[in-house]
Amino acid sequence: MLTLLPFHWHLAEVFVTALVLWLHHTVVTDARRRHFLFWSLAIFLVVTIWPMGDLAARVSLTVATVQRLVIMLAVAPLLLQSVPTDILSRLTLPAPVDAIVRRLSHPGVAVVLVTVLGTLTLSTPIVDWGASSALARDFILFIVLVTGLLLWVPALAIMPGAVRLSPAGRAGYIFGSALVVTSLSFVWIFATHPLYPSLHNQFALLHMSPLFDQQLAGFVAKLGCYIPMGAIAFTIFFRAEDAGVSVDESPLHWADVERKLLRLEREQARAIRRHHPQ
Repeated sequence: MLTLLPFHWHLAEVFVTALVLWLHHTVVTDARRRHFLFWSLAIFLVVTIWPMGDLAARVSLTVATVQRLVIMLAVAPLLLQSVPTDILSRLTLPAPVDAIVRRLSHPGVAVVLVTVLGTLTLSTPIVDWGASSALARDFILFIVLVTGLLLWVPALAIMPGAVRLSPAGRAGYIFGSALVVTSLSFVWIFATHPLYPSLHNQFALLHMSPLFDQQLAGFVAKLGCYIPMGAIAFTIFFRAEDAGVSVDESPLHWADVERKLLRLEREQARAIRRHHPQ
């Protein structure tokens, strides 16, 4: 295995993980949120360093699909839940940042961006690029993580002032997302020849042909997205009913009220400047 898949340290991933862990430990005191971050970073390291990270980058489309699913469906939501609301409020306080987050948090915008970015990161040119360069590989992993964050921001409803869906809306959004973000899976399943020339040694390392690896990736993408996201959607819906919370009612938190008041003040200030320019 070491001959076909040489060991690499992946120092960039290890350094970033250690830095994020140190910063979070310095700023956040909530033990529950620290646990979220710990598991998020631990899972991230497992799927990005040797051997799984190297298998995903240069050997197997199935492993690459599993890697991306894990980052998007496990690492990203745990990472979001590790950040306290007051820190999110401060980070999104500047007007340009608030405007961007407000638009990206819209469920429709999020689904479109997640579908486009998710498709691009597994397209043939991007996979080939990641297999040929460690820097390209790290950049692609960063985009995958950003895609996961975009996916879960509307579902978790944690951004101050963003659209907060009702439990029924959150469940529908998550279930709908599972149907549209695996756009390449049917192409992989029904293709009659391998589409990724940069991936090799599948048989020597995983005992499967390149075509079978590609077809298996299609089924993994579908089931790996449908099953967990469907389970989460039903859990959100039925937990709300069991708790006596209206499944059609959108919650409102104090951070949302503060952000909406701040936006009104900014709009009034802009109107005054337009009508009374200096």
